[in-house]
Order: sequence, then C-alpha cells, then structure tokens
Amino acid sequence: MKMIGIMEEIKMGETAKKAILAVSFGTSHSDTRKVTIDAIEEDLKAAFEDCSLYRAWTSKMILARLEKRDGIHYDNVKEAMEHMLKDGITDVIVQPTHVMNGVENDLMKEDVLTYAGQFQSVTFGTPLLTTEEDNELVVKAIAEAFPVIEDKETALVLMGHGTEHYANAVYAALDYRFKDMGHENVIVGTVEGYPEISQVLKQLEKCGPKKVVIAPLMIVAGDHAKNDMAGDEPDSWKTIISQKGYEVQTVLKGLGEYESIRHIFVEHAKAAK
Repeated sequence: MKMIGIMEEIKMGETAKKAILAVSFGTSHSDTRKVTIDAIEEDLKAAFEDCSLYRAWTSKMILARLEKRDGIHYDNVKEAMEHMLKDGITDVIVQPTHVMNGVENDLMKEDVLTYAGQFQSVTFGTPLLTTEEDNELVVKAIAEAFPVIEDKETALVLMGHGTEHYANAVYAALDYRFKDMGHENVIVGTVEGYPEISQVLKQLEKCGPKKVVIAPLMIVAGDHAKNDMAGDEPDSWKTIISQKGYEVQTVLKGLGEYESIRHIFVEHAKAAK
C-alpha cells in the first residue's frame, strides 16, 4: 500500500521543529486535487521555508474510498498530529483549506486540540470566508477571473456546497457583497443549503441575462461540480437553467486553481504565525 501521509519536509537546518498542517476536506478526483489542494500546499510550502509541511484530510468517506479503490492512505487529522509528534515537531500552524467555518472545520479543531498540550505551540489559520475583508477579497478574485461579468447580458452563477451549520449564512452574505460591489449579475447558490437553485432562478429572472456561466464555489471541482453542476442529468444545474431558455456554459475549475484565492490561504497562515 502506498503511504502519502507526510509531505516533503522543508528545513532551515537540522534543528527545525516547526510545521504547517494543511487540512482539506479532500477529493477522490486526482485531476482536480493536483491543481487545487496540491497547489495550495505548494504555495504554503514556498511561503514557509522554515517549516515542514504535513497534510490531513477530514472526509472519512473520501479517505475510505481512496484506500479501497486505489490503495492510497492519506492521514486524517489525528494521524497527522501523531506523525508530527513522532517527528519531533514542536510548533504547529494549522491551515484549513475549507471555504467556511462549518462542521468540518469545527471537528478539525477538536481533533487538533486533543494534542495541543503535547506541542510547544499550536495556532490556527482561518478558512477562506471568515471576515468581511475575506468576502471582499474573494469577490475581487472572482471578478478578475471572470471578466465576462462585465457583459450585463451574461450572468455568473456560483455553486457552493451548503450546510445545515449556521455558518451557511456566509453564502447569502457573499451574494450580497457581489451586488454591493457592483456585480448584480453574479449569483451565489448552494447544493445542500440556502440559497437553493430555486432562489438562483428567481435572481436570473430579475437580471434577465441571455447567457449563464456556472462555476463551482468550492475548493475542488469534484463530484458536485462534475455531476450536480455540469452533469447532463435532469436535476443538474446546467440542465435546470438551460430549460429556462438560457445559453449555459459550465466552468469546471475549483477555487484552489486561482492564484489569488490561494494567496488568501497563505495570508491566513501568516496571520496565525
């Protein structure tokens, strides 16, 4: 069995004991992992040359699927903490690549804190959408990545995951921030929360575009993006929006592919340090 628990170490001499733990939800799609999660980790590695870089994933379902399907083991959070203890790490910066402060992030913190007393210091960076400044930066990053929104006959629909956690409110807040910053033709919706596709359709009717571009508001373009968003099934967003008479284009590009988004994670890690 192949073991991919610990990333390449970067040291400033033999006595380096500091580390960054990059924590992601994970994905079973290697194509999007390479250009999203791996890319974020590479940027963290470049920004923290005096730290070793470790990886942990939080999705039990994805971890089990990869082990069964590919014979690959990725560390969960507790395993990564154990590995760092074994390697003599004394100071840890934990940087999640989560979009928001939801269930996955809460559980990650609980797991890390059970080990915190065994390290000299443990600090946490924040998820992508944590502060109002983060929301503004994400709006600017997406507007820069999709100049097509300057054409008011084109709408951009961003599909987030959604959650029952109260942090789900960040999606509606981000939608409002797009409008407040002059992008009334950018619409944020979720697969498993609010706003839903029904609210997305209402907003499309109000702004009246001819063309709709749909892109994932997720770190990776995995199952939800490939199937729920861009699939050919009757209940996919592409199908539902197309049936309303709009010309639809789908973009299978996770947020982790955008350098400006990765930069936000790096800055969050620096703030934790």
